[in-house]
Amino acid sequence: MKRIAIMQPYIFPYVGYFQLIEAVDVFVFYDDVNFIKGGWINRNRTLASGREQLFTIPCQGISSNKQINEIEVQAQNKWREKLIKSIRQAYSKAPFFDIFFPVVEELIFSEVSMISELAMNSIRACSDYIGQNTSFNISSVDFPETKGMDRADRLIAISKKMAAENYINPQGGMELYDKAYFASNDIRLDFLKAAINPYPQIGSKEFVPGLSIIDLLMHIQPEEVQFKYLKNYALI
Repeated sequence: MKRIAIMQPYIFPYVGYFQLIEAVDVFVFYDDVNFIKGGWINRNRTLASGREQLFTIPCQGISSNKQINEIEVQAQNKWREKLIKSIRQAYSKAPFFDIFFPVVEELIFSEVSMISELAMNSIRACSDYIGQNTSFNISSVDFPETKGMDRADRLIAISKKMAAENYINPQGGMELYDKAYFASNDIRLDFLKAAINPYPQIGSKEFVPGLSIIDLLMHIQPEEVQFKYLKNYALI
């Protein structure tokens, strides 16, 4: 049974996002839906001296009335330099800093003008780094004809376009989507319950969960991430 997930792109999202990628054959970046102000599209959290540290990618003209792929990243390099400096200071003593930091640095300094592209690139790069084989599509590029459809109907239409029989949504969508409705359209709907296994974190006595994937990949080698931290989700 071919599985698909459809999700907004977030900048260096937490490990649960990558568990969703791991659970499917096809992952669609939902980039032509409204930007969520105060959400995780352009911000996330790392760990510095044992404390959570929020970072934000500065964007221009942020509005909930604009699509994610219409929001531009600020062109100046000052924020990039500041972000890379803070990540270097936070993780320079982490065991896999020398291997993973160049991946982060290259992405942050890439000449990308839109937050959707920067976020998608961050996800694809991390997915490649940890050895995932899921294929990626982009809703605005690959399924523009579905734009304007009802929310559930659009997910079903995209699933059918990709010949997927099983649509998987994060657990948070249980109040939005009805399994019976999807089934009536010949699509099985499952919800993914993410699970975060604790791991040693530099400078922290107690495990701090839910941070950006940056934190996990600074501390754990890719092979271990693959078998210990990506497959421990549950489908409900």
